[in-house]
Amino acid sequence: MKNIKINILACLATAFFLGSCSDDFLEEKRDLSGVNEEVYQEPLQARSYVDYIYRLFLPGNNAQSYTWDLASNGNDDFSQTTDELTGEVHWNKVWADPGRNTDANCLPYIGSAMTTGIRNDAYTRLRQINLFLDNIDKYGMAPADKDPLKGQMYFWRAWQYFDLVRLYGGVPLVLTAQSSITDDPETLKIPRSSTAACIEQIIADLDMAQSLLPGVWAEPNVNWGRITKGAAAAFKGRVLLTWASPLFNRNDDVSRWQRAYDANKEAVTLLESAEGGSKRLFNTGGFANGTAWGNMWFSEVGNPEAVIVYGFNNTTSSNVQRNNGWERAVRSKTQGANGSVGATLQMMEAFPMKDGKAPGVSTTYPYSLQTFYKNRDPRFYKTFIYSGAPWPHAEEPAFKQFSYHWFRTAPANATVLPTGVTETLGTVNTNLYIGKATNPSASKANNFQFSGTDYMEMRFAEVLLNLAESAIGINQLAEGKALIAKIRERAGIESNGGTFGLADVLTRDQHFAAVINERKVEFAYESKRFWDLRRWLLFNDDFGTCTRLNQTPIEGMRRQGLFFIAKRQNGTDYVGNADPFVPVNGVAPVADRNPATYPTGITTYDQYLDYFYTNFLRVVVKDNADPTSANWKFKWYNQYYFFGIPASALNTSIYLGQTTGWSGGTSTFDPLQ
Repeated sequence: MKNIKINILACLATAFFLGSCSDDFLEEKRDLSGVNEEVYQEPLQARSYVDYIYRLFLPGNNAQSYTWDLASNGNDDFSQTTDELTGEVHWNKVWADPGRNTDANCLPYIGSAMTTGIRNDAYTRLRQINLFLDNIDKYGMAPADKDPLKGQMYFWRAWQYFDLVRLYGGVPLVLTAQSSITDDPETLKIPRSSTAACIEQIIADLDMAQSLLPGVWAEPNVNWGRITKGAAAAFKGRVLLTWASPLFNRNDDVSRWQRAYDANKEAVTLLESAEGGSKRLFNTGGFANGTAWGNMWFSEVGNPEAVIVYGFNNTTSSNVQRNNGWERAVRSKTQGANGSVGATLQMMEAFPMKDGKAPGVSTTYPYSLQTFYKNRDPRFYKTFIYSGAPWPHAEEPAFKQFSYHWFRTAPANATVLPTGVTETLGTVNTNLYIGKATNPSASKANNFQFSGTDYMEMRFAEVLLNLAESAIGINQLAEGKALIAKIRERAGIESNGGTFGLADVLTRDQHFAAVINERKVEFAYESKRFWDLRRWLLFNDDFGTCTRLNQTPIEGMRRQGLFFIAKRQNGTDYVGNADPFVPVNGVAPVADRNPATYPTGITTYDQYLDYFYTNFLRVVVKDNADPTSANWKFKWYNQYYFFGIPASALNTSIYLGQTTGWSGGTSTFDPLQ
């Protein structure tokens, strides 16, 4: 699709932590106060200013959108700080002094000291928003023109403060544009507000945004991606759910859950109404086999699932180019893409069987590692690509992805890894690919570079699950379970009398566990897992929440993949130089992986794949995707639940209290206040 057109006409920033955009702006009319009257008099220029703010928050061209996060500098480090992706980053490795604010694990997102350059950082964005809100009412623009613009700016201010608060706790609340030109520099020294005060300001901004924004924008093809009244209401629900969660709500104050419930209930009601855009779970294609779930990523303007959406386009013109880099990142090198993002066995095993029961729990569909792919939740097949799985694209609609290995020489013992690999261009590090939101109509021309698939940052499914969790918080367990079941019904999970695999969920904590598990599956690889682990203090069991919710702590984990090792039909490993499953002169050394004619009794490719796995592959855990040196395991420090202010910022703003558990500063700040 074509995303919001961003015409950079205005932004100037001096801020408490000055940073900012690298683009040229205010080229013709720049002044030290940052006020150019034309911007606040002409609706088109004011809209361009607002559009520029969108640009500062949204992923850039070729961003790996589904694991992108602004707070981690636009990379997938937060996803690697979960069970979703492998690899060592700052927040999963051992530090000699984990609370030292001069080290790289002290997240710099809050900003850094003023420099002569201008960067796009949190308080620069806030200053640009404040500058607009300070001036837009002063120059006579008609309410019909300015109010929707103000609504968007209030939303983005709330968004930015919430992003900071969920990482640091309370932060300085700067609500007007500061200027470096002042007779009293002390007025610029704004201390950290309490976390509670920040939450109230965020809610006030979202309420203001909701009152000013339309429920549906006119000219949807032009305005698709703009924030709406319903988006503001839904985001308020996300904020209050976070405030009610154990990260902030250590004493399980039910009044917080009630407030979250009320906000999410209001959001669902508004979004489902005509005024709110008639939002719903995407259902085109029907629920059977998860068809609608798999189709929703590629419906754009008017998609009823999309509440907050980041627009991308497939243009090749550099001045308006905003391609989604996800397709290129996750598709295999065999297909001509990068093959750089591997799924994990831990995430695959989180997906239930097709009756909704967990692997190993379901008696109807027994689970084994050898047949890990059989009888799973339909979302499994639309999220993961394993050896032999179909992965169509425009040029090869019948393409099958193979990622098996074999031994070139007989292994001396069971610790020897196979060196033969069918993917001669290279395989992903776990041998498991992510197929989620990859378009079967995508073209491999230019290595899948020009993808225009939008990214739904907030889906209607999330709003329903936010409401479900809030309902459970106030002991409305039946309502919470019914909402989880609604998500599972759309996914294509078997009904089993309307229980959808949830019949054994009885207690409040079991319901909380069910919604967390459902979020893990429904939002896998959508940049949500990191935040859910934080909300529920699930990185380790120091706070007892892993025990309460029957969750495996992330600390101490090694994220793993799978080896698909070739064997002969007699059960012995194949040993040789040639690919065992690729015919040469019509004959494969062991068996044809994709024959034109199937053996007797087999009529479909799915049946043949079962036959192939049973007779010719040995499935074993691959444990070298995470670092292998020094007995590496995921290491989490509880200081990361609330990050400290890095020395680069704190040393020049010493009046700020440092977050408890971190070094630096002359006073401490309690993020739970």
